[in-house]
Amino acid sequence: MNALPDVFLDAPIAHRALHDEANGRAENNFAAIDAAIEAGFGIEIDIQQSKDGQAMVFHDYHLDRLTEATGPFAQHTLEDLRRVRFRSGEIGVPTLAEVLDRVAGRAPLLIEIKDQDGIMGPNVGALEREVARVLENYTGPVAVMSFNPHAVAVMAEVAPKIPRGLTTCGYPAKDWPLLAEPTRERLRQIPDFDRVGACFVSHQWTDLASERVAELKAAGARILCWTIRSAAEAAEAARYAENITFEGFEPA
Repeated sequence: MNALPDVFLDAPIAHRALHDEANGRAENNFAAIDAAIEAGFGIEIDIQQSKDGQAMVFHDYHLDRLTEATGPFAQHTLEDLRRVRFRSGEIGVPTLAEVLDRVAGRAPLLIEIKDQDGIMGPNVGALEREVARVLENYTGPVAVMSFNPHAVAVMAEVAPKIPRGLTTCGYPAKDWPLLAEPTRERLRQIPDFDRVGACFVSHQWTDLASERVAELKAAGARILCWTIRSAAEAAEAARYAENITFEGFEPA
């Protein structure tokens, strides 16, 4: 297991980069990334897979919310996605390789691999292997995580030197309607932490007081959290977490 570098604890981490759609900075896109670097923040990004297997920096499973295009993200090729116009005015979904070139080690990069199985199951691997391939020669501070422990297990196999963690939460039914209760119950216990060789969790901030998070912290796990949207929330999260992922305001 590789330890999470201390640089991931030195400055707050901008959730999907320092995005502000009204000012031309879409989530996970270059202007938001540049703004986060300039402000001295860490950067969290999300990875989805294009129809032709490319690791793309985008959060949603559909294009509709953030862009003028429509439909499932995974049904569009790289060339399709290069032409997508964001509601912020930006053109094109960046690839992970392009984002790495843009960041170039100037900020710690926390990469969340979005679940491609649909139900947090084992039908994953292609995207993780592509992420590992793209990261192979990157020398800046980077760590990977996923809600799906199977995805993190694949990363342990194909990129064992990259620090890895689990994105976690209390799995309330209203937020996870596609997951059966037995699956939610299992995941909220974070049972795969040791199995996948994780060294950190990024946990939903409203559930940071859970006994399981306290157990992991006592055992040496680094505790990050998501998603903080005010100074008051940041102060509360600081009782439990070593760093925050934030959006909608800029922490002091």
